[in-house]
Amino acid sequence: MISRRNIRVKVMQLLYASEPGDNLNGRTDAVKILKQQLNQSCDLFIYLLYFLTEVARYAEKDAQKRANRNLPSSADLNVNTKISGNNLLWTILESPSFKQAIQQAKPGFEETGDEVKKVYQVMVNVPYYQEYITKQGREKGTEKDILSFIFTDMMLADDNFVGHVEEHFNNWDDDAEMMNQLMHNYLQKPAAFNLQEMIGEEKWKFARTLLTTTTEKKDYIIDIIKPKLKNWDADRIALLDMILMRMGVCEFLYFETVPTKVTINEYIDIAKEYSTPQSGQFVNGILDTIHKELMAQDKIHKVDFKQKTN
Repeated sequence: MISRRNIRVKVMQLLYASEPGDNLNGRTDAVKILKQQLNQSCDLFIYLLYFLTEVARYAEKDAQKRANRNLPSSADLNVNTKISGNNLLWTILESPSFKQAIQQAKPGFEETGDEVKKVYQVMVNVPYYQEYITKQGREKGTEKDILSFIFTDMMLADDNFVGHVEEHFNNWDDDAEMMNQLMHNYLQKPAAFNLQEMIGEEKWKFARTLLTTTTEKKDYIIDIIKPKLKNWDADRIALLDMILMRMGVCEFLYFETVPTKVTINEYIDIAKEYSTPQSGQFVNGILDTIHKELMAQDKIHKVDFKQKTN
């Protein structure tokens, strides 16, 4: 589930946090830290997915509680529980992968139930939700859209919920965008994802190799980059941009199954998203120039990557 794009961002963040002091205490410790961070990302995703399902299922709890009041009103006896029967929700709940993930991770904190209730109580008064529960039928797209709505508009847009997540997951700030992407990918086709292998062996190999190569080849790669900076002083280049360019050049030289075009496009996009407004164009120009030079020098050797994923 975690893509190479996600991995590039995690490696970038780790390198950025360690420089300019270079306080990654050796290759083994750096890899260990990266592994821990990726595991934390997986734990965070499992919790967010669990929380989403709990919000969707809360309609039944709400209906039961209200019906059991001493003097239930007509509204108490007619709580709409359509969301609890959402087809996509039950595809997730009945997935062996989801069941195993919940059993292993045991997600949930002392206040999770209260937080679920708060999100649900806000949701029931939102027009988009009210429109969903009054519609007849269960179209596949509509079922997915309402779960996406709960995640994006009810959970992530709620400062109280975000504060709750931040309190328990110190990686939230770094991983928020990744979580949003992962969740929407997961909701497209949950049965296709194995939550026990969010980072497969091939992806983990890519992650640790990218980190160690970018670290160990730092001086060599910077010597390749510096002549292309022209009137720019390397010490004045945004640190994040320099890290991204180092990572990109490492992929040119040492990752034979990653197409150079993919490498350039990925680091342009990451620079645009995480660095300055001009960084995308700047990183593009430098990497493109280096790519052409390395090709002319016959230093880039790629194998058949048609079946590889990013």
